[in-house]
Amino acid sequence: MAVVTTMPDPGAQAPGVRPHPARRRVRLLGVVPFFGYVGIFLAVPTLVVAVGAVTGDDGGFTLDNLARLGDSYVLAAFGRSILLSAVTALLGAVLGALLGYALVTARPDGLLRRAVTAASGVLAQFGGVTLAFAFIATIGLSGFVTEFLRDRVGIDIYASGVWLFELPGLLLVYAYFQIPLMVIVFLPALDGIRPQWREAAASLGGSTWQYWRLVGMPLLAPPFLGGTLLLFANAFSAYATAAALVSQGSPIVPLQIRGALTSEVVLGQQNLGKAMALGMIVVVALVMWLYALLQKRSAKWLG
Repeated sequence: MAVVTTMPDPGAQAPGVRPHPARRRVRLLGVVPFFGYVGIFLAVPTLVVAVGAVTGDDGGFTLDNLARLGDSYVLAAFGRSILLSAVTALLGAVLGALLGYALVTARPDGLLRRAVTAASGVLAQFGGVTLAFAFIATIGLSGFVTEFLRDRVGIDIYASGVWLFELPGLLLVYAYFQIPLMVIVFLPALDGIRPQWREAAASLGGSTWQYWRLVGMPLLAPPFLGGTLLLFANAFSAYATAAALVSQGSPIVPLQIRGALTSEVVLGQQNLGKAMALGMIVVVALVMWLYALLQKRSAKWLG
């Protein structure tokens, strides 16, 4: 009988033995760029916003800026932002999940899946001024689709008002990048559903509906809800697209903050803008905390 011997791995760490201090310092050095990036672009701006929110015009401490978050126009802006984010998140989550399921049923290495996945990765980041201009050139007041429908078909899509540059227009434009983002987020969860589970359910006499109701849906519910929360945070914090599309008024909180920081008519609103920004940070932090909890649960079941 042949005897198989294994050579010990020289790089392996014995159980219970702490790594050498020099090696620990090298490992810590590797994460310095990450913490530097987080500190410069996340921690410092958050600190500036928090300090400015409780600073008065005279430089002293005050809670007046936070108290003004209860003004009617600020609450209305938060309400419209939450409505916009919730509607586009639900729409993007449902349509993105359906598109992701269609991709899962296709060949894993097929051209269709690779093309749609690549397109989703591009379109999920396609926002800002470029996206606003694309919609204006397509279905704006003088867009080529608007002109074609008006001259050739006899349909005026603006018969009831200029909706593209208001909240309904933002709903349509935001859905453009919310759907592909959901495809990217939800596709790994769909891939985690193993075919053996469905075969086992069928061998036990279970129907397709019973499989999805008792196995598939409970497993996919946490990643689906987590993806919906991520889409909500993505829409709630979006600014550039709305700023380029909406030229009159400030229907949502990011545009209210812009007006408070740059207004030449009503001065002394900078700290109020920082208070509104602090309110947005609190909302997004709460949503992302719930998202992290759902992701932890879905990783436990689908890992």
